[in-house]
Amino acid sequence: MAEASTEKPTAAQETETQNHLGMEERGEISRPTGWMYKPLRIGPIKLTWYASPPTQLVLVALVCFLCPGMFNAVNGLGGGGQVTATVADNSNVALYSTFSVVGFFAGTIVNRLGIKVTLSLGGFGYFVYVASYLSFNHDQNAGFVVFAGALLGLCAGLLWAAQGAIMMSYPGEGSKGRYISWFWMIFNMQVYSKGCGNITNILRGAVIGSLIPLGQNIHSSAGNVNDGTYIGFMVLMFVGAILAWFLVDARHVQRADGSHVILMRHPTWQSEIFGLWEILRTDAYILLFFPMFFASNWFYTYQFNDFNQAKFNIRTRALNNTLYWTSQIGGAYIFGYCLDIARIRRTTRARAALAALFVITMCIWGGGYAWQKNYTRAETTPKTYVKEDWTAHGYVGPMFLYMFYGFYDAAWQTCVYWYMGSLTNNSRKLANFAGFYKGIQSAGAAIVYRIDALNAPFMNEFAASWALLAGSLLIAAPVILLKIKDTVPLEDDLRFSDETLEDVQGIGIRGTENSEADKTVA
Repeated sequence: MAEASTEKPTAAQETETQNHLGMEERGEISRPTGWMYKPLRIGPIKLTWYASPPTQLVLVALVCFLCPGMFNAVNGLGGGGQVTATVADNSNVALYSTFSVVGFFAGTIVNRLGIKVTLSLGGFGYFVYVASYLSFNHDQNAGFVVFAGALLGLCAGLLWAAQGAIMMSYPGEGSKGRYISWFWMIFNMQVYSKGCGNITNILRGAVIGSLIPLGQNIHSSAGNVNDGTYIGFMVLMFVGAILAWFLVDARHVQRADGSHVILMRHPTWQSEIFGLWEILRTDAYILLFFPMFFASNWFYTYQFNDFNQAKFNIRTRALNNTLYWTSQIGGAYIFGYCLDIARIRRTTRARAALAALFVITMCIWGGGYAWQKNYTRAETTPKTYVKEDWTAHGYVGPMFLYMFYGFYDAAWQTCVYWYMGSLTNNSRKLANFAGFYKGIQSAGAAIVYRIDALNAPFMNEFAASWALLAGSLLIAAPVILLKIKDTVPLEDDLRFSDETLEDVQGIGIRGTENSEADKTVA
């Protein structure tokens, strides 16, 4: 493989990439005819064309906001919003066990079937999952909840592989951090609401998904959420599944510099199955990222069930949930934009992000250790245990800790995606990387949900989470330090594709795509 250039872009190159829009207006950049390539305006605001990477990213972020985003809001309540976490734990074991198998091969399926089909199927799985909790409120049918979890594992594997391919391959090299942050901020959507009753005086801005249970249950001291909460989630998830069909196929996407996404023009099942094996053979270094993948959802079980569900009543859990996902917006913004600072070489940014992750791992989880020493599972399990309310003395400390946990989650996910996107720009390869990520991630989640269902001590689950996070950073360090370069030559990206240089090349300079199309969404 040719060695990637480590030279920084010149001032002339930076100026050229910032003038794409003017060149297009002068006719120097040719765009295909048709409605999807015509720039739009809303008053004085100029928007990009429909088939541009920013527009497609916003659409896929909305799909994920409406489907897995709502799923996160449900699970963030602890136990799926039920009185105890046992049924949700068993369902999530089935979910993540299936997800871990399907996810590993999901990139192959996405490359063959396309993004619209796979994203829509994913949305359907989330809809059925929440419907099972609605059913459980009435008939206590735990079997349906477990089946829905297994079905969602199949569907979610496809959705996340498609999402990862779009988020990492559609932007240019100089924009990947911002694209990841835009996705994560929309995924954890923040709005300002006036219709939440008494909570308005406490919370002026909140994440939509967590506002549903908060608004529905604000005056409730019960241990589980009501039917209206689940129905609200189901409606949003159905909308998300339909919205996936409004995306354009990857072959129609064109960047601001006229370049196209690198993919397989004529994929077959044989070519994509062979491609999966080829990645494992030629890019074996990705195996060193597997511990980071494994750790990336492990801590959810501890945070949602052993922290939030174990200690707090339903309305306080809903408030904590809102603050957790809102904090993710800040984490994604800070890390995403810092990872795209153009005046700093990409190799330097990669190393700085690694150091930053290690520092906040020690600081935030060190604070978590101080909190976890105060209670045990044996203390909080009895039905006579009175769970804390936000009005209780000392609530502010764990509230801020939970917010820092949310910030940390976004920082971790943003960096992992950016690291993968820095290794290649090939959509076909990145779909497989995303599949590996979600599959290995889900294997870890399946294991830890089962551990929680067996009533392991809270401190054990906490310690395992902290150790996995810190240890995985050390294992991934060689790839981050040695394999990530300042740019990836286009010829290297094309080696895993049946496309040619003429099919995908634009006028842009690799690694400096700070295009006007990007800026209109920032």
